[in-house]
Amino acid sequence: MALTWPIILTLLLIVVTLYAFLKEIAPADLIALTLLCVTVLLGLVDAKGVLEVFKNEAPLTIGALFIIGTALEKSGGVRQISSMIQKLAGGGLRSTLLIFCGTSIFFSAFMNNTAIVAIMLPVALGLARSKDIPASKLLIPLSYASILGGCCTLIGTSTNIVVSGALQNYGLPPLQMFEIAWIGLPLSLVGLAYIVAFGPKLLPNRSSVIGVLDDKQRSTPVFHILVEKHSPLVGQRLLESPIFDPKSGIHMMEVRRNGERVMQQVNQIVIEANDRFLIGVHGRRNKVSTVEELLPDLGIQTLSKIEGVVTELVITEESELINQTLAARDFRQRYNCVVLALHRNGKNITESLATTELENGDTLLVLTPRNNLQSLQDSHNFVLTDSVESLPTPGFKSQATLTWAILLAVVSCVTLIPGIPMHMASMVGAVAILWLRVISMREAYAGIDWPIILMLYGMLALGLAMDQTGTAKWLADGFVNGARSVSTPAVLPYFALSAVILLTLCLTEVLSNNATALMMVPIVINLAKSLDISPMPFIIGVCIAASCAFMLPMGYQTHMMVYGPGGYKFSDFIRIGLPMNVITWIMASAIIPLVWGF
Repeated sequence: MALTWPIILTLLLIVVTLYAFLKEIAPADLIALTLLCVTVLLGLVDAKGVLEVFKNEAPLTIGALFIIGTALEKSGGVRQISSMIQKLAGGGLRSTLLIFCGTSIFFSAFMNNTAIVAIMLPVALGLARSKDIPASKLLIPLSYASILGGCCTLIGTSTNIVVSGALQNYGLPPLQMFEIAWIGLPLSLVGLAYIVAFGPKLLPNRSSVIGVLDDKQRSTPVFHILVEKHSPLVGQRLLESPIFDPKSGIHMMEVRRNGERVMQQVNQIVIEANDRFLIGVHGRRNKVSTVEELLPDLGIQTLSKIEGVVTELVITEESELINQTLAARDFRQRYNCVVLALHRNGKNITESLATTELENGDTLLVLTPRNNLQSLQDSHNFVLTDSVESLPTPGFKSQATLTWAILLAVVSCVTLIPGIPMHMASMVGAVAILWLRVISMREAYAGIDWPIILMLYGMLALGLAMDQTGTAKWLADGFVNGARSVSTPAVLPYFALSAVILLTLCLTEVLSNNATALMMVPIVINLAKSLDISPMPFIIGVCIAASCAFMLPMGYQTHMMVYGPGGYKFSDFIRIGLPMNVITWIMASAIIPLVWGF
């Protein structure tokens, strides 16, 4: 096939897109939406043709499943999983890993991977503290288990749904609910055996800052104080006053004036009479019962004393805090927290915290009132590593049971009743949850990961451009010609499949798994046409490989969620993840042709 200008433009667009994703020059969803616009502006896809992108069922399916997952979280359904694991996980490290990871694999087959890790993270840290196990021995296995479970069902990971949705553009049938389990289940069992057998040796003995603190050290008093009318503090700059002295363990969290919170940066605040402050006392001085004992003769009145706690917040990929400083976002006042340290790349940062730009995967060690934990947990800017113990709401058990029943009904309908598409079943389930008032519409909208939805549309447009310009066929023909030069006709399909799996594995380590899958689908379908064989082995290979990024911490979002709390270094993931990638490559290359023949 000749190299034409549309193909050249598409190839350049692919290179630029890969560079933009690798360098993270903008949010992934913005890059993808820009890509959609550029494909139309360059004439690679016509304006009417691009409407086919918005007819794809995958984003609708994923959005509906996000709503069901949110309902499980809000109704207490996922808390039931946590309680069950804490009861079952007994014995030594290996038995704990077996039960903990095995349970995570099972539930990850039916829930979003990121949600599973967010739910299980506090459970893992609690188990580590109660069993005196380093957190680093449990958290990478948790991330790996969520990935393995996602390979077992159509709804286990958004990648499978995306690939299944993309097949409709080529007149191919969508994937069935448990079709991918033929490779996902054996891979999960072998992966679990590998984690249990070799994890204790390959994983480091390392904890983050909070991992070395017991419950007594994590608990600290928080005082609500009033500056009296004749206090010598009146007129002083807050930064220069004794009630703001982090080096001495006195941390200011909140300022209230005339009944309202003062939303100013600390360096701009001058103390006035009747100002009220929320003060945390941490370290060796946290045994005092009133602030007057700590700072006498300052005209301070202690109004109340509440319990504070030292906890960790993990910055997520979609957080609005990324590339922002604590000072610029007014973190102290906005979230009612004081940041004591920042954990990044295996190191603890304690200097210049206010002016340090935050990154994906950073872990903030914070001091906050215990009653503020629920608010922190509800934020989408970070993952809280503590379990929030709250009283069940009315109908708690019935709502959780109802949500589990709806999820089971969705899975059963798609599996057992021919002709019911996944997007309709999941949409009906989401609508039922909303009508039954398990969650509100506002909670449903907040629970959808919109960046993923928007990114899918942009990458679907690139796939359409690759197909319509002939770029996918040109790449596939080049791949086939190269493969024929190094293999015999009899083994050519097997060699091509193995090469596709390996290439996808490598790409997904540095790119988004959904972006990788959507770029590979048109290529492998044209590859199968060139070889005059079935495309299904290659489709399944892309599904598995695009979901199994074990070697690099940036390869999967769940890795970044455990990176800080586990006190990990970059090399830790390579040491245990490289063999996992090799296992995935070998097993997928061997099993897929046996189930989905060429």
